[in-house]
Amino acid sequence: MSLRTLYPEIEPFESGMLDVGDGHSIYWERAGTRGAKPAVFLHGGPGGGISPKHRRLFDPTLYDVVLFDQRGCGRSTPHAELEANTTWHLVADIERLREKFGFDKWLVFGGSWGSTLALAYAERHPDRVSELVLRGIYTLTRAELAWYYQFGVSEMFPDKWERFLAPIPEGERGDLMAAYRRRLTADDRSVQIEAARAWSLWEGETITLLPEPETSGKFGEDDFAIAFARIENHFFVHAGWLEEGQLIREAHRLKGIPGVIIHGRYDMPCPLRYAWELAKAWPDGKLHIVEGAGHAFSEPGILDRLIRATDAFAGKAE
Repeated sequence: MSLRTLYPEIEPFESGMLDVGDGHSIYWERAGTRGAKPAVFLHGGPGGGISPKHRRLFDPTLYDVVLFDQRGCGRSTPHAELEANTTWHLVADIERLREKFGFDKWLVFGGSWGSTLALAYAERHPDRVSELVLRGIYTLTRAELAWYYQFGVSEMFPDKWERFLAPIPEGERGDLMAAYRRRLTADDRSVQIEAARAWSLWEGETITLLPEPETSGKFGEDDFAIAFARIENHFFVHAGWLEEGQLIREAHRLKGIPGVIIHGRYDMPCPLRYAWELAKAWPDGKLHIVEGAGHAFSEPGILDRLIRATDAFAGKAE
């Protein structure tokens, strides 16, 4: 059986900006077929923004999919803004979009941070979610954050870790997220950019099982890195404004919502254990462990599972 790949390139049939209050406006677009199965795509990061490839995860004849840049990133404004930018602001923005387009329920698709946001949204508004497609589960516990930003993945990538440490003096390395926050919120833009590039490249170069320059390259671009690093660090320093263990503890709220959980065996940023725990707490979510894969949606085995999931939930036979 051959691996499934992205659908052909497609342009949005509608796009615009939505004023969500607090000085923020978010960019949104719709792709596929108006009036078809509603879905919303939640990008990663936080701060990553959407890309044209994300539209291609859905059969355009079967889906009416909404994609949007979360507060402060992509084409949303103001760029890299941290004020009024929390998990719960974003959950409210998703609801604003659903109401704007008149959908009663929609499929919610999220990977990495997008899986975090999808779970937060679905647990708060379970009656608005028809299905969940989740990749690279991240629940923002202290252990997960420490694994990636203090000790753990550092042992797998000592070469890349050394570059991550470089902007931070030895005396501040006991709490790297806090040390980075001081630099990412500094008044000196050159200090911000140096820290942002180091923070972003650490992620860009550790999300795939094998090096993928096409995937990691954008993480070093100044505009992308500033929004990505500032917003991601802001969310992670605050543990996503979630209680410790909240998303798994409240997974019972997902009862009756069918879903799939897709996770690479060798996902470095997001340890498989948390996908395993979610699957135990949410019996309606079927876990697919992808062997020989890391974290990125572009990895062949992960992409195959994602496309098969969106096809299946639209009633398309294999």
